[in-house]
Amino acid sequence: MAPLLPLMFFLMFSSNSAQGPPSPGYNPSSKISTVGFDQGFRNLWGPKHQNLDQGVLTIWLDSSSGSGFKSLHPYRSGYFGAAVKLQPGYTAGVITSFYLSNNEEHPGNHDEIDIEFLGTTPGKPYTLQTNVYIRGSGDGNIIGREKKFHLWFDPTQDFHNYAIVWNPTEIIFLVDDVPIRRYQRKSDATFPLRPMWAYGSIWDASTWATEDGKYKADYNYQPFIGRYNNFKLGGCTADGPTTTSCQPPSASPSGATGLSQQQYSAMEWVQRNYLVYDYCQDPKRDHTQTPEC
Repeated sequence: MAPLLPLMFFLMFSSNSAQGPPSPGYNPSSKISTVGFDQGFRNLWGPKHQNLDQGVLTIWLDSSSGSGFKSLHPYRSGYFGAAVKLQPGYTAGVITSFYLSNNEEHPGNHDEIDIEFLGTTPGKPYTLQTNVYIRGSGDGNIIGREKKFHLWFDPTQDFHNYAIVWNPTEIIFLVDDVPIRRYQRKSDATFPLRPMWAYGSIWDASTWATEDGKYKADYNYQPFIGRYNNFKLGGCTADGPTTTSCQPPSASPSGATGLSQQQYSAMEWVQRNYLVYDYCQDPKRDHTQTPEC
């Protein structure tokens, strides 16, 4: 039996290294009901590049247009999620996104919380970019708070759930219920507090999306397609009667702010193994503009 031992150890190591993050022990998505696209969203632009079929929303980008959608209501806080399946192959320059923003309400001075999938070239993984803007775009002094991740799975093979939890004290980004980033409210100046809508879109960001703009969108590979389903909107709307009965959501099993120890362990595993950029660690950034670092 002795010759089998090295093989057994190899198989054990291989399976452990490929199995993904440790369980967070809690699934915030299970507390939020799924809504149909038409129940929670509407087309915003590119209506001819958007199709809804059996609960799956397909949006696409070609040389004539991309497409985007928007929630029916603005929110003061909430859980915002969707399952997304990305296109394989050459997708450089293309961004597929799910995010919160009030840019239409406050042009040039808006808040934003982003989940953006940065397109790539064959053989290289997608990058998931998380970002937070506070009153900071269009004024010539854009201050992004980007953290970028690779994923422990291939996001082109199947739908995976991506979500933002935004409440008055923190923002938590989740992938399949695993927290990957927590952004705390350390001051009012560095935290988005004004109501926002939920959006999704696919668009050409060739100037910066893939390796800082090295690779551009190539329309020989069009159309570029993003697929969404399992939409979740659970939160306090900002356009209805103000009521104290609406409780901001929590990502924690305790219902409080923060995360459980098991959730922290899962998040630390992701950041240790798959975090590829952190704005707080970038020596080229002016960190007087990001005091939360």
